[in-house]
Amino acid sequence: MNVLKAFRLEKKLVGRLARVARESRRSEKFYVEEALRLYLEEYEDARIAKERFEDPRTRIISSQEMRQRLGL
Repeated sequence: MNVLKAFRLEKKLVGRLARVARESRRSEKFYVEEALRLYLEEYEDARIAKERFEDPRTRIISSQEMRQRLGL
């Protein structure tokens, strides 16, 4: 189910979005959804990594040890 959301965007950004959508023959909605999905995935991954890094029970290993564990 789709939900309507309304946002104010910078005029320059709206112009870029319209141009990319027009040139690629895809909808502006496609690019907004794709950009938001990718951003949220990255943000959530970064948040999890930060939480793990700040957890005192987490053991941090060197890149050399990681390569050894991976057999590289």
